[in-house]
Formats: sequence, structure tokens, C-alpha cells
Amino acid sequence: MLDQTLQTQLAAYLERVVQPLEIVASLDDSATSAEMRELLETIQRLRADKITLRFDGDDARKSSFQLGRVRFAGLPLGHEFTSLVLALLWSGGHPPKVSAETIEQIKNIKPIEHPEGALNFEVYMSLSCHNCPDVVQALTLMAVLNPQIKTTVIEGGAFQDEVTQREIMAVPMVFLNGKVFGSGRMVVEEIIAKLDTNAGAKEAEKLNAKAPYDVLIVGGGPAGAAAAVYAARKGIRVGVVAERFGGQVNDTLAIENYISVLETEGPKFAAALEAHTRAYGVDIMTLQSVKQLVPATQSGESGHLTKIELASGATLQAKAVILSTGARWRNVNVPGEAEYKNKGVAYCPHCDGPLFKGKDVAVIGGGNSGIEAAIDLAGVVRHVTVIEFMPELKADAVLVKKLNSLPNVTVHTHAQTMEIVGNAGVVSALRYKNRSTEQTHEVPLQGVFVQIGLVPNTEWLKGTLELSRFGEIVVDAKGHTNVAGVFAAGDCTTVPYKQIIIAAGEGAKAALSAFDYLIRN
Repeated sequence: MLDQTLQTQLAAYLERVVQPLEIVASLDDSATSAEMRELLETIQRLRADKITLRFDGDDARKSSFQLGRVRFAGLPLGHEFTSLVLALLWSGGHPPKVSAETIEQIKNIKPIEHPEGALNFEVYMSLSCHNCPDVVQALTLMAVLNPQIKTTVIEGGAFQDEVTQREIMAVPMVFLNGKVFGSGRMVVEEIIAKLDTNAGAKEAEKLNAKAPYDVLIVGGGPAGAAAAVYAARKGIRVGVVAERFGGQVNDTLAIENYISVLETEGPKFAAALEAHTRAYGVDIMTLQSVKQLVPATQSGESGHLTKIELASGATLQAKAVILSTGARWRNVNVPGEAEYKNKGVAYCPHCDGPLFKGKDVAVIGGGNSGIEAAIDLAGVVRHVTVIEFMPELKADAVLVKKLNSLPNVTVHTHAQTMEIVGNAGVVSALRYKNRSTEQTHEVPLQGVFVQIGLVPNTEWLKGTLELSRFGEIVVDAKGHTNVAGVFAAGDCTTVPYKQIIIAAGEGAKAALSAFDYLIRN
């Protein structure tokens, strides 16, 4: 199951286990159970003095094993192997790498409204999902630290009947005591905030008490991280406020064009961005949504301070502000898209593709993202239909050549998506119009992946500074906006080519411009 190199690495990690562990497996005669037995026996053998293993579990989910208050149903391999290792370490007494404040918050969570006396989380994941480990690890940590919390991690591919019965068509999907709790990527702080209704008010109070920054960066993607590092290296007070650090990079699978980094994955790259930023003492404030920018010239206060008002009610102040709010997936905006989101309409083929194994799906969009998605999905699903609005595919020639070599892909160009059709609460078909003949066609299918580009996260800035007709922040060659003391960088601006490396360079440029502004004012 694990090659020798991986076993050697695992053995080194398991040396950090300092207290006894017991693993109780519930197996049957399936191939998955056979593989699970081999995996668990390897783990036990590598640390036999601390880990005991039993095979007399009677849980209804066969091919599962219990580790304290955490159960893994299905094999936690692929992206989830790290989650398994961390569960072993934390259960074995190794301290987690989270703040003391977060640990205390987890320990203080009480299931007030649940008479059964426990918070029972179930999280469905797929082994190819790069957003799932954050949720799995957060809920695992909570179960390890709080005796009133239980977590079950379920690999959707191994429990297809459950996935179908509960109509799960996107991962990660979290249930709390049998009811939907949340979907998509969540970090532990977000989960705590959802459980603690007073968390937002307490956090707003803390933010309001913060002293003004020399430079405050709004957004924590590559542009924001680069801006923070470059500004902090000047020895000034720097803050970053963002919904999540890493931004859209967290939703990217393979990164192969960031110069000097041969290949990496989005979540790993995002973690490196945050680590580099924290190394310079930058004050990072995540899980915060911005509401309004109040330029220094409008604030009516002395000291030339620009204000950033947050949705929580808190207000941050700074002498200079860098906007790096990035962009998000563009919606196709047709009937059925919103109604069937996470019920067949998806935006991440890497995360949700395995849930459509053996089914028919469509990809809307013929650019690089769309064709890459179609190629990936073709290896999992029964058939892929590509819908492209323009007369020809816009993707790179090498991708188009690969796509055309696949036997289970159909391409419709000069085609306009008209409607995503549903039946019994889930997607059942896609309706499109041939723009040449004006004829309408309907394709029966079970999933639609939307891949039609990005829209900048700038709605909150309308009327405050100059935006292009596409909603991008208008900047000059040095990252200046039309408002003094306010700069911008990355995918939210008019700078062409939305690429990670370009965003990082623009962030560095904006920081240098902001510092120049500070020393001149």
C-alpha cells in the first residue's frame, strides 16, 4: 500500500506520538477493506510500542476505522493522507500548529442546542479534492480537542450509495447531526465562528482597537502577499485583511509556470505565501469581508488616514491602502445555474469530478481552464460535452490537440448556453442554441462545470474610485489609482493577463509605490 519511501517518512512522523493510541477497524470482505487492513497494519508496525490495532469494530460503515472520536470511512489517501497523519499525531499527544486562542475556543464549544450531548460532524470528501483537507483537518482537530465533538470523514467514492441518497454533488460537504452545516473550503476559524454566534462581535471589537497601519493591504492572494512582504521589509507597520489567505490560489490544483518553482499545488503555494508574510511580522486578519473604502480626503479626520470598513462593523485605518481583492469564477447567468449550484452545477472539476464518475457532464467554456477541465473529467466521467460561445476553441493548441484525441468528448462551438435544466432537485440536462442556425438543442446529463473566466471582486468600490467597464480598478504603471494614498494590484486591476506571477510582481510594485507615497507625505 505504502512504498518504502513513504513508510520511512511516516515512521519519522510517528516518532512524535507520545501517548498510546488505539485504532479499531470495521471491515468486510471488500477490496477497500483489504487495502485498509494493509494500511493500518503498516501504521501499527511502524510504532508498535504506542499504537494498538483491533479488527472487531462493528460500525455500520464497513471499510472504516475509529481513532478516538475520529472515524475515517474509506481510505484516506491522496490529498487526505496528510489528514490521517495529523490525526495520528494529534491523538498521540503531538501539539497542533494553531494558536493557543484557537485551541481554547475549540475546547469551550458546547453543544447547547443538541440534546444528544454531542456535535456529530460528517464530512464528505474526494481524494482528488484540494479544498477538502482544510475542512477534514479542522473537524479532526476539533474532535481531538473537545470531548463533545465527533467527526466522521467519508470518502465519497467508497460510499456512493450515501452520496446518492444525500444528494451530494460537491465536496467538501459537511453535515452536523444529520443536517447540512456547510460546503466548500472552510478553515477551523470559520467553523468556530459558525458555532459561536458571538464570535463576530468579539472579533470586531478586537479589530476596532488596532492602531492605524502605515500600509494596509486588502486581499491575501499572491498580489497581497507580495505587497505585504515588500512593505514590511521597509520596517513599517503592515496589515493584511482578507476573507482567506491565498485567495483563488487555494482553488488551483497544479501550478507549473511560477518561475523557479517547477511544480506545486495551489493550497501548498498559498500556505507558503502566508508563511513568508508572517515571517516579516505582518498583522494578518482573515475571515473578514470588506464593505467600504473611505479615502483620507473624505474621512474628515486629520492625519491623512484612509479607512476600511468591514462587514462585521469594525473599521481599520491606514496611511496608505493597497487593494488586491482578486477575482472569482464568472457565472454563466442562465436559468438553473443558481438553483442547481452544488446539485449538479460545479466550478471545480478537480474537487467535484469524482462525484460524477460514470456520468455525463458538460463544460461551459473553451479557454484553457475549460479545456483543461474537460481533459481531466474525461478520465473520470462517461462523456464530456464542451460548450463554447465563440466559433472556435480559445485554448492553447496543445490542449486542443489533447482534447481532440479523447474518444468520450464532444465539442460544440458557436454555441450559446440557454438553460441548465433540472429534475427532482438535481441537474438533468443542458439546453444550448447553435448561433449559426438558431436551432436549440438539449443534452441529457448530470453535471455542468462552468469555466468561463473571472470577474473582479470590486463591487464594494463602485462610486469610490475609478473602475473600468469590466469592473477592474484602473491603475497606472506604478499601481496608483485615481485616489491619493490608495493603490491596487493583481487580478482586480486593469493590468492584462491574470497570472499568479504577474499578480505577485504587481503587488511588489504597489508596495514600493505606497512606500514612496509615505515618505513624500
